[in-house]
Amino acid sequence: MTVIHHASEALLLDYASGALTEPMALLVASHAALCPACRADIARFERAAGALLDAEPATPDDVLQGSVRQAIMDRLDEPEPAVNPAPDLPGTAYLPQPLRAYAGAAVAANGWRRWGPGVRQIRLLEGRADATVRLARIRAGAKMPVHTHRGEEFTMVLTGSFHDETGHFGRGDFAEMGTEDLHQPIADAGEDCVCLIVSTAPLRLTGLAGTVINPFLRR
Repeated sequence: MTVIHHASEALLLDYASGALTEPMALLVASHAALCPACRADIARFERAAGALLDAEPATPDDVLQGSVRQAIMDRLDEPEPAVNPAPDLPGTAYLPQPLRAYAGAAVAANGWRRWGPGVRQIRLLEGRADATVRLARIRAGAKMPVHTHRGEEFTMVLTGSFHDETGHFGRGDFAEMGTEDLHQPIADAGEDCVCLIVSTAPLRLTGLAGTVINPFLRR
């Protein structure tokens, strides 16, 4: 497995400094568990942040910001070792270690629910106002609707692969989409594509279908 599409440097820096929300910290930690290059960047940023903190006394805000990232990092034992240990629950071997505590039980219990034609989902961290977090499973060969976004959408591939107007994405790859991006993800043949998706607002479908459906979409 070779990761081609990486999280942005800005996201990695925010993660290293403890500035990300729990949904985004979970996403970046899961990506870093599969991406040696981004792990190295995070370690470099953490060393720089540590040097700055050593130079100044910590404030209560510093401690609070770091708590979310530390909670995620506590679940990250040995990222993607050469020989994977037995998964905690059946059917969860493809989940990076940081994600298993959040999604392992639901995946093992086959808790997938319909999200659209050829797509099923498991919602995580429900009830948050800042973002929606979901696992999405796109049936092999299935196409998601052509859409843009009302906010930001961050996607990381956990297993399988998909392609869209911006490129091809396999296990570990990371995609960032904004309000100007129009695309149609299509799962590659041969294997369902499972992704971890964090979105800050509902997607926006295009064409006549969008005119009818968009008012009813939620994150």
